[in-house]
Amino acid sequence: MKLDVKSLVFTAVYAALCCVATMIIIVPLPNGYVNAGDVLVLLAGWCLGPYFGGISAGVGCAIADLVSGYVIYAPVTFVVKFVVAILAFYIARLFKKIIKKDSLDYISRAISAIIAQLFMVLGYFIYESILYGLVGGSLALVGNTLQGTFCAIGGTLLISVLYRIKYIRNVFPRLNSGEK
Repeated sequence: MKLDVKSLVFTAVYAALCCVATMIIIVPLPNGYVNAGDVLVLLAGWCLGPYFGGISAGVGCAIADLVSGYVIYAPVTFVVKFVVAILAFYIARLFKKIIKKDSLDYISRAISAIIAQLFMVLGYFIYESILYGLVGGSLALVGNTLQGTFCAIGGTLLISVLYRIKYIRNVFPRLNSGEK
């Protein structure tokens, strides 16, 4: 992990983007909301790598919970989004080694997005089951699954477009090889 100004700046920018996407692009539900924040969480993991991506995802989404009045969710949001970004990075890296063709990069991203979003759904299910009981946790599964599905598709589509831009691959070298 190389700590430099560029990494710190991009970490802060991605944290802000995660926060804004979580707060602005929302669909309210009875005990929370569905949002587009995980699109940026996935991008943070893929573009910044596991450490800076995880930090930006966790901090940005937790701040969104704090500012939006969902304070009780901020701790679990930090942990879940941190892990989602890390999973997205490492799973994409694993599948990039298996699927070596550069034109099929979207497959490794899609697989990593699906697995990472399944972790998100599971993480919130466990937390909400602790808070609201098994029935309350089960009721939140629908919204979290919708969010995970939307964000896995959105993140995969967005990274597929961004990956084709040489400048983006130069700015975020972790996109190319999946290495740290």
